[in-house]
Amino acid sequence: MLEIKSLVHSYDGEKSIDYPDWTVEKGNHAIILGNSGSGKTTLLHLIGGLMPPKKGNILIAGENLSEKRKSNLDRFRGENIGIVFQKPHLVRSLSVKENLSLSQYLGQKKTDSTRVTEVLTHLAIDDLADRKVHQISQGQAQRVSIARAVINSPKLLLADEPTASLDDENCKKVIDLLKSEAEDSGATLIVATHDHRVKSEFQNQLVL
Repeated sequence: MLEIKSLVHSYDGEKSIDYPDWTVEKGNHAIILGNSGSGKTTLLHLIGGLMPPKKGNILIAGENLSEKRKSNLDRFRGENIGIVFQKPHLVRSLSVKENLSLSQYLGQKKTDSTRVTEVLTHLAIDDLADRKVHQISQGQAQRVSIARAVINSPKLLLADEPTASLDDENCKKVIDLLKSEAEDSGATLIVATHDHRVKSEFQNQLVL
């Protein structure tokens, strides 16, 4: 599903980060662990095709992201990758269901209201469908963010620090929820975090 080879990245004026080669097989959920500043969020963004690496290759389902033009990369991301960011980044002027429909549109998918209802129901937030983003709680917004990430049935689901501000009980619930949604969508889940409470939940671990 995912293969990283000779990957190097750096921001202007900063020291380069050399990432170890890493492979994640389909359905083999994995975790990227590291302290703040270790480069784990950067790696997640590289895997998600949100920015190009300085050197090296990232292969997802056999497709090399480094060889894709920006327009093709955007299309590939929309069709194959779902991302749960640290902050939801939902469109506040739209309702919950409209945010999901927008993701379908941007992912070159046909707008499917049945699929939207299905995902919201599975996440137990179907009663929020018509609410605007500013009318829901932070916890509800996190679930909507997960719903948006899985709405197009991605092959790869990425989550950046999903448990950082949660207590132990809710930490376990969110990881279980992400795994459940990944499996329901047929996706491989990769979580980037400094939260060692979730380390035991993943056998495939990359420590930076």
